[in-house]
Amino acid sequence: MTASERDVHVADGRTLRVLEEGDPQGRPVFFLHGSPGCRFLFEEQISDASRRGIRLIGHDRPGYGGSTPKPGRRIVDEAADVAAIADALGIERFAVYGHSGGGAPTLACAARLPDRVVGASCLAGVAPYPSEGLDWLAGAGELNVDDFKLMLSDPAAWESKTASDVAIMAKETPEEVVASLSSLLSDVDRAAFTGKAVEFFMKQSREGYRSGISGMVDDSLSDVTPWGFELSDVRVPLQIWHGKQDKFVPFSHGEWLAAHLPQAEIHLEPSEGHISLIFNRVPSVHKWLASKF
Repeated sequence: MTASERDVHVADGRTLRVLEEGDPQGRPVFFLHGSPGCRFLFEEQISDASRRGIRLIGHDRPGYGGSTPKPGRRIVDEAADVAAIADALGIERFAVYGHSGGGAPTLACAARLPDRVVGASCLAGVAPYPSEGLDWLAGAGELNVDDFKLMLSDPAAWESKTASDVAIMAKETPEEVVASLSSLLSDVDRAAFTGKAVEFFMKQSREGYRSGISGMVDDSLSDVTPWGFELSDVRVPLQIWHGKQDKFVPFSHGEWLAAHLPQAEIHLEPSEGHISLIFNRVPSVHKWLASKF
């Protein structure tokens, strides 16, 4: 399939930029990107979708890439946006999976669209904040710990730092990008984060930040405010994936979600990290989601 891109206009006047890849006649599967990120899909993800007869759909969450910002948005709001995109594309039933910052929005779709979502997979997603029995930052790399604490203590300073970090990243070489993320890279992620993986991260991040930092800001704030739904609302077939070597979103988040979503199929992977998980496990996720139609 040749990539197909379009804008979808939602009821409140916003625009969502949408990208389709894979098999245009295939089973529709939404992929919800991380934070930062955008609608772009990586090469192996697209080729696997094509082989399995999957119509793979990505979109920019509000404030990223070509999508209109929605200040103050909540995690639950992603469900309405995904439903609006599905309506515009003439899709009634679909599957959804998301990685990292796309994990909680995936759970929102599963909770709020039970008559439309045939299956959902959450990869390296965060737990709600705060969560009883979970030290939210334990096991995270220094960069994320420092940014998280600054966001909670001084949001204005945090936004200023984020804007500065983004401006610096826009000029960095691949080697400099890897170095800047060094505190977040476990050994398995360092091995995975090379070559085309770094190039894709840079391409996706730069497109995501094309219109500014509002997407990342609103993603981060939505993670630590009430999500707008309960995990007990999730009734559709569900997978939880998390790597034990993850320093972006600590493994304890996956364990916490697994304990609070007992109906889910659980994949707590001792040999995977944050980056390696998405590159290595997409074929398994695609196969499982395609089986739910």
